[in-house]
Amino acid sequence: MTKSPIQDFAELVGFQPAAVPSESIHGTTVMALRYDSGVLIIGDRRATMGNLIMYEGAEKIEVLDDETVVAISGAYARSLEVCRYLRHAFKYYERLNQFEISTEGKLMEISRALAGNLEMAMQGGVFLPIAAVYDKKKDVFGVYFFDTAGARFMGADFATTGSGSERIRGVFEYIARTKGAWSTRSKDDVLSDALMLLELASDMDSATGGIRRHTPVVADLTRTGVRRLTTDEVKAVVDQIPVRV
Repeated sequence: MTKSPIQDFAELVGFQPAAVPSESIHGTTVMALRYDSGVLIIGDRRATMGNLIMYEGAEKIEVLDDETVVAISGAYARSLEVCRYLRHAFKYYERLNQFEISTEGKLMEISRALAGNLEMAMQGGVFLPIAAVYDKKKDVFGVYFFDTAGARFMGADFATTGSGSERIRGVFEYIARTKGAWSTRSKDDVLSDALMLLELASDMDSATGGIRRHTPVVADLTRTGVRRLTTDEVKAVVDQIPVRV
């Protein structure tokens, strides 16, 4: 009997969850917000282990391809491992089938990776991503968040996760009701409010880094691809945000 060819990247590489150390490093508050012509993905730089600050230069935004960006919170090392897997899985699919994987296929692959991580999540390896995507065929942007089992939910205009997100979640809706939907506003306006929210989260959550001493990472997803804002660009916006008295 002839064995069927391998159709799945996880089967090809034998992708298996690694054991999670009893004290693992975690990353915190990240967010994705629509604006009038794209999506901004923002993450603080702090990584913690228990009550210890381990690192203030963590990279919590991963570009999977030109139309897909993931912001990660939770078990930091495991998050990076899964993002690397997803990046290669997308490419493998395209080479195997000779056409690009659809937006729905990408989101299903993220859900599948999270579902496969459930055993590790029960051991402390929890990570919760946010996915910002651009669907070229439909010409629409989407912001999605997930639970630990891989269930997917679509945010209207924004999504946030991480320990600091619980302190500011309601403020996103308040701003939308008072200033208008995030997706109808300019990039500069949305970025300013987003950075202020991240600073508020850092004031109330010790695991979230601020915006002044260690500049957050910001990625801009548009119809032409993904661009990371420079440190100077982000600092210019931060300098316009009033300092807490």
